[in-house]
Amino acid sequence: MIRHTAVFRLKHAKGSAAEADFLAALRKLVAIPGVEKFEVLRQVSPKSEYHFGVSMEFANQAAYTGYNDHPDHVAFVQGRWLPEVAAFTEIDYVPL
Repeated sequence: MIRHTAVFRLKHAKGSAAEADFLAALRKLVAIPGVEKFEVLRQVSPKSEYHFGVSMEFANQAAYTGYNDHPDHVAFVQGRWLPEVAAFTEIDYVPL
């Protein structure tokens, strides 16, 4: 199993229509084959500069690679993530 996570801060104003639109577009990634346990999260710790998180799991490396290379994911990264995300950290985990 691979757990793919990212924490991020948007360029959009908090509570704006643009922020809501981005999050709605992000949620559509759940439809990509192989995505399991998909969550979009609000970050609440005052210790972090990030405002949101996204988390999902994949059964194996093949499923994760399929997601990463899927045209819908590639289009989201190019068309939404890169232009609209101000900062992020991505971490992928496997169980010990």
